[in-house]
Amino acid sequence: MIGLLQRVQSAGVHSAGECVADIGPGLLVLVGVQRGDTEREAGRLLERLLGYRVFPDSAGKMNLAISDTGGELLLVPQFTLAADTRKGMRPGFSPAAAPGLGERLFERLVALAQQRYDRVACGQFGADMQVALVNDGPVTFWLEVTPPPSG
Repeated sequence: MIGLLQRVQSAGVHSAGECVADIGPGLLVLVGVQRGDTEREAGRLLERLLGYRVFPDSAGKMNLAISDTGGELLLVPQFTLAADTRKGMRPGFSPAAAPGLGERLFERLVALAQQRYDRVACGQFGADMQVALVNDGPVTFWLEVTPPPSG
């Protein structure tokens, strides 16, 4: 499971002309679900998102996590993060989870986040969304949680 984490001053999601979600200071996380991902990866990604230290402390060093700052968390599904871009001029999507699994694991991630953190908003799985953000820093990190090797 992939999380493209961006520290933001604000972010919002619109779909079909309606505001689906918007947040103030916090994290916007674009979420990609890959084949082989399970609830284990969703839980581990959330653990990393809530604990990842990307906010400045009083000395200006990135030593604080979102749970330390009380910032908001916006989770947005984005299957294109799982694309294979290694060759050619067109991405391949075979690494991405099938839509049913992707939706189930994204919804599980959101449910876990809402259980563990008070300030969670989310985009809509499978919708055509417009995402706007004011990246703070800019600070952007690629977090990836991979399933353990089978066998």
